[in-house]
Amino acid sequence: MPRLLLLVATLWVGSLWTVGYIVAPTLFATLADRKLAGTIAGALFRVEAWLSLACALVILTAIFCCKEMAAAQRKALLRLIFAMLVCTLIMQFGLQPAMASLRTAAAAGGMTLDVKTYFGVLHGVAALVFFIQSMLGISLMLKLK
Repeated sequence: MPRLLLLVATLWVGSLWTVGYIVAPTLFATLADRKLAGTIAGALFRVEAWLSLACALVILTAIFCCKEMAAAQRKALLRLIFAMLVCTLIMQFGLQPAMASLRTAAAAGGMTLDVKTYFGVLHGVAALVFFIQSMLGISLMLKLK
């Protein structure tokens, strides 16, 4: 069972780092159309969120089924997984829909300074939540070593 945990955690954390720190910045650096880059990045982050939910469920199931795991390790892993899961839920069902609705509203009536400011604040919060989730992922990998 520990190998399954490590494999799924590697998929989860590796995909977070790849999408968030390699693919999304590369899109914005190479595409001239920032709106298109944002649309593609948003789609990738949605896929990443669903992958995160699936990985969290697999890992949680494995933790609950693994009888030979020490109680202290189980507790630490559960805390990390739940914290990472909360980050995913905040992003997927809170911040991303709010940013998408701002983009839609801006497309219809132009992006005013207020909308740009609010979008920037939401984007900053999303980046912070993603960074926290990434750091929690490092902790998870170290606990599973």
